[in-house]
Amino acid sequence: MSAIIPATDTPFSNGQLVMVEPVSFTGTGAEYFRIWITNTFLSIITLGIYSAWAKVRRTRYFYGNTRLAGATFDYHGEPKAILKGRMVAVVLLIAYQVFSEMQGLLAGALALLLIAALPWLIWKSLQFRLYNTSYRGIRFGFGGSTAGAYIAYLLWPAIASLTAFLLAPMAHQRIKRFQHNESRYGVSRFSFDARVGRFYLLYLKAFLVFVAGGIVLGLLFGNMLAALSKRSDVPAEAYRGALLFLAAFYAWAMLMYPVFNAMLQNLVWNHTSIGPHRFESRVAPGRVAFIALTNLLAIICTLGLYMPFAKIRMMKYRLESVALLVDGSLDDFVADAQARAGATGEGVADLLDFDLSL
Repeated sequence: MSAIIPATDTPFSNGQLVMVEPVSFTGTGAEYFRIWITNTFLSIITLGIYSAWAKVRRTRYFYGNTRLAGATFDYHGEPKAILKGRMVAVVLLIAYQVFSEMQGLLAGALALLLIAALPWLIWKSLQFRLYNTSYRGIRFGFGGSTAGAYIAYLLWPAIASLTAFLLAPMAHQRIKRFQHNESRYGVSRFSFDARVGRFYLLYLKAFLVFVAGGIVLGLLFGNMLAALSKRSDVPAEAYRGALLFLAAFYAWAMLMYPVFNAMLQNLVWNHTSIGPHRFESRVAPGRVAFIALTNLLAIICTLGLYMPFAKIRMMKYRLESVALLVDGSLDDFVADAQARAGATGEGVADLLDFDLSL
C-alpha cells in the first residue's frame, strides 16, 4: 500500500506537519483461520456459550496485530461480562418473538419498552468496549451520559423516521458526533467536527453511485434482451436474461454496503482529532468494492472456509488506509495522558461489567 500523504488543508497548531504515523495490521489469514475454526467448533458444541470467550480471543488477536507508532492495542474485556450481555440479548430476542405473537395494548407496551431500553444498552456497550481497550498501557473511555445516548439513539432516529428519513443524514451525524466527542484516551477527549452538510453529501454521493450502477446494468441487460427478442426461442432466453439481471442488480446493491462504509470511514476519521493530532483516512471505495466482491466469490467457492481470510483481507486494507497526523511529540502526549489518567484514577471499572456486543 502506498504511504498516506496528508491533505494540504489539514490545520496544525504550529502550521507544520511533524510526522505521519500510519496504522499497520500484521495479522494473517492463516493465523486467524486457526482461531476462527476453533472458536466456531467450541461455540457449536457448547450451544453458543463459548462465543463470549471466542469474542475475547478474536478481539485480542485483532488488537494485538494493530500497530500505531511502534505499539499495539490491547483488549481487557472479560468473557463473563460478554456472556452476561449476550444472555440479555437472547432474552430480548425471545421476548420480541413472544410479543410479536401477542395482540393488544400489552404487546405494544412491551415492544415500546424494548425500544426504550436499546439506547441504554448501546451506551453500556460503548463504555465497556472503550474502557477495555488500551494503548501503551492507557485505557480509552466513554464519557457520554444516559440522556445523550437517548437523544442520539432514540430521539434523532425517531425524528428521521417522522420526516420520511429526509433527516436521516442529520441523525447519522448526531450519532457519530456523540460517539466521537464523548470518547477519550486517558483523560484526553476526542473531537469530531464534521458538519451535517458533509453527511448529506455522503448520502447523495452513495445514492448517485447506486443509481449510476443500476443504469449501467439496465442498459447492458436491456441490449442483451433486445438481441434475444429477435430470436425464435425468446421466452426461455428472456427469462434467463431477466434472472441474470436481477442477480447482477442484487450483487450491486450488496456491494453498496461496503462502498458506503468506506465513504463513511473517510468522512468520520478525517474529521476526528485528539488533542493537537488528527486522523486521516484514504479508503478507496472502488478498491473496497473489489475486495468485497472477490471475497464473496472466494467464500462461495470454498463453502465458507475463506471467511477468516476475507475478514483479514478487508480489515488490513481499511486499517492501513488510516494514519495519525502527529503535531508535536506523540511520546510526550502519551506520557502526559498517562500522568493525568493516573492522577484522576479509574474508579468506574465495577460499573462496566456489561457488553451487549453491539
